[in-house]
Amino acid sequence: MLSDLWIALIASAIGTLLIRVLPLLWMQRHIARRKSKDAVADLPTWLSAFGPLMIAAMFGVSLIPASMTIGAWIATAIGAVITLSVWYFTRSLGWPVFAGVVTYGLITLVT
Repeated sequence: MLSDLWIALIASAIGTLLIRVLPLLWMQRHIARRKSKDAVADLPTWLSAFGPLMIAAMFGVSLIPASMTIGAWIATAIGAVITLSVWYFTRSLGWPVFAGVVTYGLITLVT
């Protein structure tokens, strides 16, 4: 079981590295190629979709609790509501995540 955990950890680390490094290397080559042609080095439009897609993927995964107990579902639902409420008032990313995680943690401790 321990070796399975290490394999999953290493695979996750490699995947995380690749989704960060490959677009960086591609853009460096793209910009260098555009500069050599004396053209304006602008970003491709499809590249701007990565940020929102990653946030949506993390949000979707966060909506399913790790344990399928009623307490975990309640903590997840209340944490999501608090996160969205704080975002509505602050329109930032840090405070809503902080508030949602704290709420989830407190409700998990109580239940």
